[in-house]
Amino acid sequence: MSLRQRIENLGPYQSLLLLAVPTATVEPLKLVAVAVAGEGHWIAGTVMIAACYLLSLVLVERLFVIVKPKLLTIRWFATLWATVLVVRAWIASSFRRLREGTS
Repeated sequence: MSLRQRIENLGPYQSLLLLAVPTATVEPLKLVAVAVAGEGHWIAGTVMIAACYLLSLVLVERLFVIVKPKLLTIRWFATLWATVLVVRAWIASSFRRLREGTS
């Protein structure tokens, strides 16, 4: 059984925990990277930020795509996700209207 199949076979709350662990690790590291850069270590801070964003993009995004169907079976998560999509669509349409108004 492949790793992807094992992840797909997890329950909804197990999937949530699996997604929460790397997210809870990567996001604080971004703040640490900013602090490192703020102390004058620009190269180390920049490398850390780039690595954190790359890890977030590759690992967390891929995990989310795999576990999203299971997460949507959790009522509160499905409601939260629907709200995020509505707000995202509203913001995008607001920017489109703004751009069309200034052209």
